[in-house]
Amino acid sequence: MCRWAAYIGEEVFLEDIVTAPCHSLIAQSHCAQEAKSPTNGDGFGLAWYGERPEPGLYRDILPAWSDPNLKSLCRQIKSGLFLAHVRASTGGATSRANCHPFVSGRWSFMHNGQISGFEKIRRRLEASINDDLYEQRQGTTDSELFFLLMLEEGLEADPQGAVTRATGRVVAAAHSAGVDPQLKLTAAFSDGQNLFAVRYATDGHAPTLYTRDGETGRCIVSEPFDHEGQSWQAVPPSSFVSMTRDDMTVRPFQPALAQLALAG
Repeated sequence: MCRWAAYIGEEVFLEDIVTAPCHSLIAQSHCAQEAKSPTNGDGFGLAWYGERPEPGLYRDILPAWSDPNLKSLCRQIKSGLFLAHVRASTGGATSRANCHPFVSGRWSFMHNGQISGFEKIRRRLEASINDDLYEQRQGTTDSELFFLLMLEEGLEADPQGAVTRATGRVVAAAHSAGVDPQLKLTAAFSDGQNLFAVRYATDGHAPTLYTRDGETGRCIVSEPFDHEGQSWQAVPPSSFVSMTRDDMTVRPFQPALAQLALAG
């Protein structure tokens, strides 16, 4: 499983979240404490928002701990909203196109989890996406495909509904293929103004997720990047998180699987 961190608030240097803390993403890339795999060395990525509506994007296939360019960029770039990810592949080659975050227009998305049995339903799901969105697909991961499903399901106007409906399409495709639907989804995504996250699994065992309010803004992470344990709040399973610079809400995210199986 992957590790990731996202931030919204006043502009800060990316290194304050990504590389400098004692248990930063750099540290988690080779020694994660709350992941199924402690090593996340199959690439990394950054998406950050600045003066333009679409995010900047930097991804590479090196392990995060061994790329000096990553540390240099994080030391120089300031942003009030960014997403950072280190990858442990559960499917798909180690390639730049398969590294998170994924970007479409002003939207960015990153994921920790997987669609079990993806190879048996991938063709069915890809065929269900409209041509304009399918042309954006650059890699081969289930994560990127789920992002495209969200976009097609109305992410622009209804983020939580889009995730719910995309989940429904995955569950329906699994049932149609005779596969037990198993989806683990701990993801963060942004439109450049708001930051959203979801923690959900069809089996009830969703990957971890934490939030913290700081002096300059809010963080949401796969696991804490420092030892200030009391300041971090665990997000309950089956939750949808919405963050702005001024507020945060956590709402239930509980798709009805019996209904989802009939979707599409």
